[in-house]
Amino acid sequence: MRPAPSVQFETMQPQHLDAVTAIDQQARAYPWQRQHFADCLSSGYHAQLLMNENRVLGYFVMMKGFEEAHLLNMAVAIEHQRQGYARIMLNTLTLWAYGQNAQWLWLEVRASNTRAFDLYTTHGFRCVGSRPGYYPCANGLREDALVMNCAIQRQ
Repeated sequence: MRPAPSVQFETMQPQHLDAVTAIDQQARAYPWQRQHFADCLSSGYHAQLLMNENRVLGYFVMMKGFEEAHLLNMAVAIEHQRQGYARIMLNTLTLWAYGQNAQWLWLEVRASNTRAFDLYTTHGFRCVGSRPGYYPCANGLREDALVMNCAIQRQ
């Protein structure tokens, strides 16, 4: 068994947008455009990279609201998936939200994305509704989003 690589988080900056956009384009059929990420940075959203040395393994983008935080986008590079990095990012974004005094985490996930749904469920998220036709699909069709939330436990 090989040792796990050392990872750290780094704040997403404009110079990272090409790498982040490339990961998003590989990870999903309908990725964000580079400008979406740039707009998030301009808006002051919490955007973090999961790094191994100078390599971006994944990222997440969070929006803070009143007593809540909303996960807008999260992905792990294809070659680094199924190695526990998404769980590391979920734990980290939960700690950040806790530090921001958020009571709830919110997100939307494609109804067909069972892998992500299962990950979120094991993290404590539950499905509380849907957004019909939220996501684009092939041939101009649309797919529903499942709305999920997770209470942030206060000790």
